[in-house]
Amino acid sequence: MPAPVAAALSAFRATGSPWLALPFFRDGSAEAVARKVDDRVATGAQVLPAPENIFRALTLTPLDQVKVVILGQDPYPTPGDANGLAFSYVGPRRLPASLKVILAEVDPSPEGVKPVFRTGDLTPWAKQGVLLLNSALTVEKGAAGAHLRYGWARLADEAVAAVSARPGRTAFLLWGAQARARKVLIDTGRHLVIESGHPSPLNRARDFPGSRPFTKANAWLDKQGLDPIDWSLEKTA
Repeated sequence: MPAPVAAALSAFRATGSPWLALPFFRDGSAEAVARKVDDRVATGAQVLPAPENIFRALTLTPLDQVKVVILGQDPYPTPGDANGLAFSYVGPRRLPASLKVILAEVDPSPEGVKPVFRTGDLTPWAKQGVLLLNSALTVEKGAAGAHLRYGWARLADEAVAAVSARPGRTAFLLWGAQARARKVLIDTGRHLVIESGHPSPLNRARDFPGSRPFTKANAWLDKQGLDPIDWSLEKTA
């Protein structure tokens, strides 16, 4: 039985995705990262998300369909919470604090009114052309950031550069220092770049709330003659 990440990579290769043209998938880098992660699995580490979700961001949003890019850090480190999309949450508990801050910008409510969303699953965004890509596609149970130095970051760099270089125009939403550092990979003369601090409540600058990235991105997409993104998700109030 093949190691889980190697098997996930093999399955992704079988899709024939346009992302496979990236050097990361052509020069052995992907296999090298898979070996590192599978070595951790061999020692008993629980690697997340489930193997079938590791490359889900690339599978759901092919290169030629990207209209918006949102970069995250790595998957949630609790089993069952992550589904392979940056910031997307499918766990059984209340939504993570950062995600609640993000969703509050989708449909700003009157002051003092906090909408409660039924879901944090961002799959509908990905299917509309929003690339929700983490800097590391894997993590270990209870150890956030465990695989940030395993080589996944090269994939994120190449993906951003490839989106910037292809024909067409894209909105890049860069939240926090790690995401904003990739601005140098983007042709800002052709693409929209919306920068802000990280949506985490621990961000002391509090420079994400009120930034309205979704409204700004849709207004820009409309000017480019592109269909805007339906950012709405089901909520209770």
